[in-house]
Amino acid sequence: MNRRDFIASTTGAIAMATSVTGSAAVEVKKESPKVPHTSIHRIDADGVNVFYREAGPADAPVVLLLHGFPTSSFQYRELMPLLADRYHVIAPDLPGFGFTEVPAERHYTYTFDALAKTITAFTEALQLKRYALYVFDYGAPTGLRVAMAHPERVTAIVSQNGNAYEEGLGDAWAPIRHYWSDPSPANREVVHQALSPEGLKSQYTEGVPHPERIKPEGYTLDAAMIARPGNMDIQLDLFLDYANNVKLYPAFQEYFRKSKPPLLAIWGKHDPFFIPPGAEAFRRDNPNATVQFLDTGHFALETHVEEVATAMRQFLAKSIS
Repeated sequence: MNRRDFIASTTGAIAMATSVTGSAAVEVKKESPKVPHTSIHRIDADGVNVFYREAGPADAPVVLLLHGFPTSSFQYRELMPLLADRYHVIAPDLPGFGFTEVPAERHYTYTFDALAKTITAFTEALQLKRYALYVFDYGAPTGLRVAMAHPERVTAIVSQNGNAYEEGLGDAWAPIRHYWSDPSPANREVVHQALSPEGLKSQYTEGVPHPERIKPEGYTLDAAMIARPGNMDIQLDLFLDYANNVKLYPAFQEYFRKSKPPLLAIWGKHDPFFIPPGAEAFRRDNPNATVQFLDTGHFALETHVEEVATAMRQFLAKSIS
């Protein structure tokens, strides 16, 4: 279901229109669309004040949306209303991103193990017993750690350019691989330079056939957030720790083979970071995996949100109640 179909199918407030025939006024009632409201909240979990967005009925099946680098739950601003008529959709900001606040006295160590621990605590603070996962970019190694630790809680997985295979790492990782093998100040600085505002913008536009469709709000907010005091070091630490995600790929794959969660890999096929073989590889380990490619880059929701929402609604309708 695309956005137009979704809006057409919802009921809304009554608009009043007046037409005049002769001297008599006739009131005509028209339905205006009702788009589900997205609210914002905060909750303490794992000593962290987690900011999150929420939409949909509280008693509906839960879909937990985990964002990636360098963004936040803001990336789901258009997707959430397209799902929230049927699902309880929740999108937190990971520690170090968006509006989640980590107190200095928490002495937080920015690793993917720590992010997963915080997200697990977040789900428990909200008393989420069962949920589907939408994982993108950094959200994949974070969410898959959560899934491995609590497979009974995960009803399904949507991986949008969320990698779990060596063959899914594109050539764009070359400078980061150098950083992994030699975390010298010089190699750290190379990665630092790639995180300039223009560098962040290019992550949104590279490989996109129609970059004019990408609105500036996302990468502008990302650049502002990374520019906060101390945040660049957080991001560089996470890039260094990403090597531990690659080491964990075999464990993720074992989880797929053992638990066989219903899985939709929906992929921007021109992504320079996570390339199509990473999407195809899910089928090798999980007979319940479906793969779909989109004619776009890394940030598929910026150009193909309606297509992603339609694919998700079809997949989730078959996968979870």
